[in-house]
Amino acid sequence: MRKQYDFSKAKKNPYASRLKKQITIRLDGEAIDYFKSISEDVGIPYQSLINLYLRDCVAEHRRLNLSWQ
Repeated sequence: MRKQYDFSKAKKNPYASRLKKQITIRLDGEAIDYFKSISEDVGIPYQSLINLYLRDCVAEHRRLNLSWQ
């Protein structure tokens, strides 16, 4: 590896904004604790685990079975 790199001619990744989008979401503590405990076991950050779970739900077209009474 070099001690210094010249980034003066570097270009910003044009696809970076398409990769992930920052949002604010409110989750209850129990859900966060659940994903944090799994993240410690598998060594993946809990936010990445939540993202993977949600992506799996999208890929499998999972829907919640909600019924209001």
